[in-house]
Amino acid sequence: MLFAVTLAMLLAGQSVTPVTPDMIQQGSDIPKAWNPPKDQWNYIRREVMIPMRDGVKLHTVIVIPKGAKNLPMLFERGPYDATFDVKPSVPILRDAVWSALREWVDDGYIFVSQDVRGKYASQGDYVMTRPPRGPLNPSNTDDTTDAYDTIAWLAKNVPESNGKVGMIGSSYDGWTVAMALLGPNPALKVAAPESPMVDGWRGDDWFHNGAFRQGNLDYFTEQSTVAGAANPVPRLGYDDYQTYLDGGAAGVYANAHGFQQLPFWNRLSAHPAYDAFWQLQAIDKLEVAHPSHVPTMWLQGLWDQEDIYGAVHTFEALDKAGDKDNNHLVMGPWYHSQINREGRSLGPLLWPGDTTADFRKNVLIPFFDQYLKDEKPAHPLPRVMVYNPAEKHWESFSDWPAVRQLTPLYLAADHQLSFAQPAAGEDSYVSDPAKPIPFVPQPIRFDDRAQWTTWLVQDQRFAASRPDVISFETAPLDHAVSVQGDPVADVFAKITGSDVDFVVKIIDVYPPSFAEQPEMGGYELPISMDIFRGRYRKDLAVPSAVPSNEVQEYKFGLPSVNYVFQPGHRIMVQIQSTWFPVYDRNPQTYVPNIFFAKPEDYRAETISVMHGADGESAVLLPVSESR
Repeated sequence: MLFAVTLAMLLAGQSVTPVTPDMIQQGSDIPKAWNPPKDQWNYIRREVMIPMRDGVKLHTVIVIPKGAKNLPMLFERGPYDATFDVKPSVPILRDAVWSALREWVDDGYIFVSQDVRGKYASQGDYVMTRPPRGPLNPSNTDDTTDAYDTIAWLAKNVPESNGKVGMIGSSYDGWTVAMALLGPNPALKVAAPESPMVDGWRGDDWFHNGAFRQGNLDYFTEQSTVAGAANPVPRLGYDDYQTYLDGGAAGVYANAHGFQQLPFWNRLSAHPAYDAFWQLQAIDKLEVAHPSHVPTMWLQGLWDQEDIYGAVHTFEALDKAGDKDNNHLVMGPWYHSQINREGRSLGPLLWPGDTTADFRKNVLIPFFDQYLKDEKPAHPLPRVMVYNPAEKHWESFSDWPAVRQLTPLYLAADHQLSFAQPAAGEDSYVSDPAKPIPFVPQPIRFDDRAQWTTWLVQDQRFAASRPDVISFETAPLDHAVSVQGDPVADVFAKITGSDVDFVVKIIDVYPPSFAEQPEMGGYELPISMDIFRGRYRKDLAVPSAVPSNEVQEYKFGLPSVNYVFQPGHRIMVQIQSTWFPVYDRNPQTYVPNIFFAKPEDYRAETISVMHGADGESAVLLPVSESR
């Protein structure tokens, strides 16, 4: 064959040169190590395996501006791939980092990102939000010791640094910051847990007051089926509402997709009540038991659709315990982790400028610089900063809640809301778990980021029109009503079944015509809303059946507010008993474990909400002033 080719070339008038050694293929065309020139790069990237006290090594990426001397280190730990923060193929650091870090690049920082144990390139066993050392974790390591050991190594082995470390991170990464504060290394000088996972049962991620957040089933497969990136639960259909409805109880759906293989799922589904499993790993309780002196900014969004509980409740717990001097609270007009992205809007709500970039540049970074660079900020950081979404500006407070004395806004006859005590009466609706109320209009896709990040500001008119939702509202306000603090839902009701959920929403109803933004005419904007599972009305740790046709009280906290209901607007309260599929359905028949309820357990029931002397149902508002 080779002869034939050569002959053909000769006949075509082409000469044949001899074969030289450099023409001969030997071995692989992929070199053992690829080291491209980086003369034009303005930073150095190092990947190291840092040993922990038990010998396990954690994969850590260190990014250092070229020519750096005496710079502080910004440290983040999480389960989401340490290589994510800085793109490996972009030569200019400001272009290589994701949006959360651009202002930090401008200010001059070394960036450190680490994979937690067992995730991506780190050694060891992965445990979802690994409990602290103690009854739930009999080992001698946890995320407190791992942060301590890593910071000790960084302080000794990054010569371009000044040996000082600040920790930051959102969601799971915010949880690792909070864990580091339980026993901080002396080189940890400042911290900012952003939307941290603090209490997975009370109001972060896994449950809200006992109601399970079903969208997390995808998170469980993505995080705990393999060490690296993984996939969500496969779908047969497009609409997650129908998918979860067809799947039955949350536990039945999960186990049909193989979740029995996942240890964290098995632990979680075996503990639907707020027992020792949850109480012993609640970060707010642990921070009070082990307070640190590290200056800390607890930060979250007012419409955080994933972790709206943790930051504010940890701050309030520390405040109550007397640990005030080094703790600050910030709540911005943001969805979950939006602090690390652009902040010009949230759904239909528009802000003057980029609230997140401005905050990072003018507040967060100066706070870190004060303790990492010994630079005095231009303005002292207030103890509490909360955005006022109605008037579109930041407000400062010396404490939070700003208003602790709560004012009842009563449910009254004819679907009215009143600050005056109403006459006795009741309003009823039928809750049917076979036809649950969607949390947003269908179709629903948990992987639709735009839908998911904005659902807490979704216009509630779609729900108000349903017969299984009851709405109460004031007349148009003739003066502004300001609320600043933590509202409480206080529902008195009787049911025909033996279990029930209550969803309570506080809503700002815009006037029919709104010149500043015409599409907001009549908009029903949720200000604060949450769910409560009725079996825990007496004791969060010990469930009990609800006696049929007997009035019971269901009292539970709602997310923090700093809001002004404007003249011409109405205040509305909506009450319903399903919120699907973001929360699993209560079968409305008492069963030991709702995760594994049978089809025959799901029954419609009549729910009667009482008002007046029969039961003073109300939302208790932190009214600061009426003007």
